[in-house]
Amino acid sequence: MEPALSVPKTNGSTDQPINRSTVPNRSTALTAHNISKLYQIYNRPADRLREGLWFGRRRLHQDFWALRDVNLAIEKGETLGIVGPNGCGKSTLLQVLCGILQPTTGRVVRQGRVAALLELGAGFNPEFSGRENVYINGEIMGLGRAQVDRAFPSIERFAGIGEFLDRPVKTYSTGMYVRLAFSTAIHVEPDILIVDEALAVGDAVFANRCIRKFEELQQQGVTVVFVSHDLGLVKQISNRAVFLLDGRIEAEGNPTDVINRYVGTVLERQKALDEMDSRSQDAGNGSFRYSHRHGDRGAEVTEVELLGPDGGPTRTIESGQPARVRLRAKFHAAQPEPMAGMLIRTRTGMDVFGTNSKLEAAAAGPCRPGDTLEVEFAFDCWLTPQEYTLTVAVQHPDGHSHDWLDDVITFRVLDPRRLAGVANLHPTVRCRVY
Repeated sequence: MEPALSVPKTNGSTDQPINRSTVPNRSTALTAHNISKLYQIYNRPADRLREGLWFGRRRLHQDFWALRDVNLAIEKGETLGIVGPNGCGKSTLLQVLCGILQPTTGRVVRQGRVAALLELGAGFNPEFSGRENVYINGEIMGLGRAQVDRAFPSIERFAGIGEFLDRPVKTYSTGMYVRLAFSTAIHVEPDILIVDEALAVGDAVFANRCIRKFEELQQQGVTVVFVSHDLGLVKQISNRAVFLLDGRIEAEGNPTDVINRYVGTVLERQKALDEMDSRSQDAGNGSFRYSHRHGDRGAEVTEVELLGPDGGPTRTIESGQPARVRLRAKFHAAQPEPMAGMLIRTRTGMDVFGTNSKLEAAAAGPCRPGDTLEVEFAFDCWLTPQEYTLTVAVQHPDGHSHDWLDDVITFRVLDPRRLAGVANLHPTVRCRVY
């Protein structure tokens, strides 16, 4: 049992805990009591020294509470998934649970050996080979040389990086590094495994292998705590989930219920941001951002909107919901056959779907100088959950552009299910046993 430093609770923590009892017992592997973590933010490094020289008579920092009054009791053999938006304190919480960070207030009680896979690059010496790093990490975890020798064939087989195992880690790709680090962490016989987004950079084969390994660890009674933005994965392998928001536990319990609460909160926040963006755009006379713009400016795109099911502007859509792309363009030259198009791409630039008014046989008729053309593309957003960009254009029938705007809108598709690829084909599934 390895208790962390206990610090008296300060006035910075006022709310009552909203979680279940955190009194440790024989079946509890990891317990967090009223955990809070405070960071002092300085505008300039020199301000820290000036504040010290003035002995606190002048305050040059701002307080930032990364965690506030977090209470958790994680049972032995339980798999706990932690979800929440970026910056909500997920990674900080994992570091506190591991003992890498000391909490400002509260304490953590651990029972058993803890293995952690957190920040990429932590724990491995880039100058040493993968093989040497495996042995060093095993010794750090308290394993003898003979124990690492016995586990090494399994580590090597699971990592699957071949001859790179004997090359310096600094030559590894991100995916290779994660493969070896994850393989090492799960083969040092941990009682508690803590993982922060380890599967986000791996390929599909490795991700499926990790999921099967998580299931094996559950059967062996290993306690697993992991952070993931893959909501489908959280539902698939978690016994319990926690939704962290602004450093506090917003919801805790059944993974499906917690994820529904998380998705609802994201949609509410995004709607508020969309309204602010809309007001800002109105104030800016229709200006908007884009990654690249080109064309002869015979016509100019003046407005682009992504509309959700309620008809209002949005940047977040649930998979399968109806959506519309609306664009308006003002013509500076006569165009007898105007054409407008849209293109959806992934955040890595892969084209997902594109069409235009000519392909859809939606002729607008001739436009004269000064005319405004409005075009709407309506569709059901059967895309998988990830981030996409929207590109729009007004073009001549021969294909050359009057005004082309790349990545003018970024939006996210949400779905609690874990789906692969970019298209959700919403299949009908029939099973039979014979």
